[in-house]
Amino acid sequence: MGQVSLHGIRKSYGTVDVIKGVDLDVNDGEFLVFVGPSGCGKSTILRMIAGLEDITSGDLMIDGQRANGMRPADRGAAMVFQSYALYPHMTVAENMGFALKMAGVNRADRDEQVKRAAEVLRITDLLQRTPKELSGGQRQRVAIGRAIVRKPKVFLFDEPLSNLDAALRVNMRIELSRLHKELGTTMIYVTHDQVEAMTMGDRIAVFNKGHIEQLGEPMTLYNRPANEFVAGFIGAPKINVIDRPADAAKGPHRALWDALCPPVGAQRLGLRPEHVRLTDAGSGVPAHVVLAEHLGDTSILHLKVDGVTDLLNAKIGIESEAVKTGQAVGLIVDPKWALGFDAGGKLIG
Repeated sequence: MGQVSLHGIRKSYGTVDVIKGVDLDVNDGEFLVFVGPSGCGKSTILRMIAGLEDITSGDLMIDGQRANGMRPADRGAAMVFQSYALYPHMTVAENMGFALKMAGVNRADRDEQVKRAAEVLRITDLLQRTPKELSGGQRQRVAIGRAIVRKPKVFLFDEPLSNLDAALRVNMRIELSRLHKELGTTMIYVTHDQVEAMTMGDRIAVFNKGHIEQLGEPMTLYNRPANEFVAGFIGAPKINVIDRPADAAKGPHRALWDALCPPVGAQRLGLRPEHVRLTDAGSGVPAHVVLAEHLGDTSILHLKVDGVTDLLNAKIGIESEAVKTGQAVGLIVDPKWALGFDAGGKLIG
């Protein structure tokens, strides 16, 4: 079992409140991702679950048992850090089995557990190498293997892929997802990368300034964000946000706002870049292309609509190759995709 519950968890450093009363239930066997900007408290929560940070107030429950005062080693949690923290003078096998050795596990059992973990991680051929002989991705596998051999109830990952290059991050996302399905163990994963969150998590908890803004499945957060913060954090390129024009305003800003059929009470509208379509100049809402970024399979167009403060982003398919920087275009938007936010940033409807 690997169920984790947080009830009114708070963390303060002197008079500064870092975590402000978090309530959260992590299901047994779930892959839950904590995401949010730097300094939002997501790693602090993870470290409190691991026992590396004291809890100021509230209750941490692991499998129904209050864990606030438990030693880290007794919590049944294994943590994988951003830095690999491998012993340079030990082989891969020795690194992976070190915690078992310290726990008094005999050599034969220790070797067997290391062997099984290496098979799961596909690093059997690396067991006799030292860390300096490994790539970054291989070192991270070893760090994960060191956690696996402990057979924890809960895996805790603190931005484990941030030191890897883009291609390795993609490969490791696939490997971690496969590992979760194979082991069936509860995993809590911290990242600031919303792509990692969307592709890996069964559910996502979006953190901001020490509290959870929204908890839910990835596509729920994408399509029905609770507020403007979540809408802006989830999705790349970032969602377009359009301010309500003055009542007497005319021109492209007013035309765009009216085309989106804003709900009653909306002060700002959100529209994902992939929901902006282009047509010829003279049709739709007039705009011009400030910058066209052609990426091969798609293009990201940064568009200026007169009266709208920020540039709008449009994510267009390969048909956009002919669109050039400086070109006049028309915009077509479907109101069914528009998200309305009230003056406080809360989703309407």
